Amino acid sequence: MSELSAGTQARYWSKLARLLEPPAGTARLKATAEDFQVTEELGFAPSGAGEHLCIEVEKTDLTTTQAASRLTGATGLKRTDVGYAGMKDRRARTRQWFSLRLPAGEETRLQSAEDEKLRILQSRRNHRKIRIGSHRANRFVITLRDFRGGRDDMEHRLRKLARMGVPNYFGPQRFGRQFGNLESVERRILAQGGDDAAGMSGNERSLLYSAARAAVFNQALSERLDRGDWNRYVSGDVLSLDGSGRLFLPGEEGWDDELQNRLDALDIHITGPLPGAAPAQSKYETRGQAADIEIAVLRQKTVIIDWLKREGLQAGRRPLRFALRDLDWNWTDSGLILRFMLARGCYATSLLRELCITDGIEQETELEP
Repeated sequence: MSELSAGTQARYWSKLARLLEPPAGTARLKATAEDFQVTEELGFAPSGAGEHLCIEVEKTDLTTTQAASRLTGATGLKRTDVGYAGMKDRRARTRQWFSLRLPAGEETRLQSAEDEKLRILQSRRNHRKIRIGSHRANRFVITLRDFRGGRDDMEHRLRKLARMGVPNYFGPQRFGRQFGNLESVERRILAQGGDDAAGMSGNERSLLYSAARAAVFNQALSERLDRGDWNRYVSGDVLSLDGSGRLFLPGEEGWDDELQNRLDALDIHITGPLPGAAPAQSKYETRGQAADIEIAVLRQKTVIIDWLKREGLQAGRRPLRFALRDLDWNWTDSGLILRFMLARGCYATSLLRELCITDGIEQETELEP
């Protein structure tokens, strides 16, 4: 059996450990585009001057790349002249920012890109292009229709996740439609003993990198959840600050009450591995007991990790949980409406799998960097 044969839709995502007991409630997700609303918050304020026009766009039933294509078609710009901070769902109503290297005085050309699926909400100039990861957070309003189950159980789950944090799994969309990118890792990399996959484009290779690293991280997180120490400090753990993701280690005095209080308050988090080559003189590597836990997982993925190293990817770290900020909810005749904010790189699907059984999780979503 190959290393990622358990990584198919049926035997990978569904088998990862949960924080809570498997939910019994069911609901419909994305019955309409308006049922899944996302508003992106940039990590900076456009300066008001510069060669790049930053526009906030509301798109409905469009992928981010489809929206970008509309913008280039209307302006005649090259694809490389358009920037955005992250991919957003297609089957949704989302607001996100794009930047266009558009000369002053040519803004009216954008009008031809607008229709019922795409509206330009505001614009402001900036000196720099918007790049992947330059947003700080996403705000969600999600309607779970036709909910069947106990309301008390659902609200108990929400309160517990708000208090403890949510397992920071990469969602199914990280692995492509119907887990196609993950299966490509298995078929094209593992089946060749880790040899480079000849004939792949740069974009295709990048998608496989993302899927492979995400699969390894998810397995490491699942192991810590099974052990019950995913949110407890183990000797040698690397920590990160909530929101910024900045890594750090306990000081010379070691783990103390202050750090424990910050961990309990979701101000800091334990991290897990994003495999690749270790940066030279990196001090943010697990040691001792924490390293032993990770090594036991990584040994099962040696072909993947060796391939990632040869491809030049650097190892990194990712928090094992995320904080559920500004959480609110209300019940309606049609179901449950959830409102919350997630830091960039966190997946609403990882929250939803702890709450209820839904359809439509991975079918209509792009890769979120």
